Amino acid sequence: MPDLGYTQDELMTIAAARRLRNDMVCFVGIGIPSAAANLARLTHAPNVILIYESGTIGTRPKVLPLSIGDGELAESADTVVSVPEIFRYWLQGGRIDVGFLGAAQIDHFANLNSTVIGDYQKPKVRLPGAGGAPEIASGAKEVVIVLSQTRKTFVSKIDFVTSSGLTKTTDEECGETKRNYRPRTVITDLGVMESDPLTGELVLTEIHPGITPRQVQAATGWDLRLSVNLATTPGPSELELVTLRDLKRRTALAHAKRAS
Repeated sequence: MPDLGYTQDELMTIAAARRLRNDMVCFVGIGIPSAAANLARLTHAPNVILIYESGTIGTRPKVLPLSIGDGELAESADTVVSVPEIFRYWLQGGRIDVGFLGAAQIDHFANLNSTVIGDYQKPKVRLPGAGGAPEIASGAKEVVIVLSQTRKTFVSKIDFVTSSGLTKTTDEECGETKRNYRPRTVITDLGVMESDPLTGELVLTEIHPGITPRQVQAATGWDLRLSVNLATTPGPSELELVTLRDLKRRTALAHAKRAS
């Protein structure tokens, strides 16, 4: 068997791709989430239905899009609908199985920040903003968050709550407000965290090969809970690695041609 040397970022993308199955409807974010979703489509889940915020449904891009408005998405889609229809009919209608998101900051309840770093009125960094992330975080049946893990990213308190990890629902009969935690999975370059169904708190359930729990804790800004059944993420297969690298190669060539 050939030497499958790989980077932690490649394993992170591959681990995220494995979360998708055939016939799942996935609302995709740009960046690593898009790479993971399309890798799944090109390998083990050819019938996964990919939806982007711009209104493209069942898209099969040959290269990764630069943004949700990339023409590649519309050209390869089964159909294109209006943005209001994507959110009202598909997302709010409960038709999205999983939402793939990224973020600049995350806390132990999977609240996400993609708005600002620092004070909102005088930020150190102004980020791209919410887009459709708040709706995806609250409307998808399951949320998968993909981002590199450092203490700057995994913080005890995020600077701004762009997307909430907590959904509050009200019982109409008794008027009682209840906390509702949607399943959340956080996949990083170090391991995998799952939300506790009772508390919503993130729990480390997997570590990547060669990584220790101590390393994960060192890159986390809170006291991270460990699963009693802590597992090790399976390494990439040759097919996964070759397909991902070819996708990125083709993407880089296509975008270079556009820029020239």
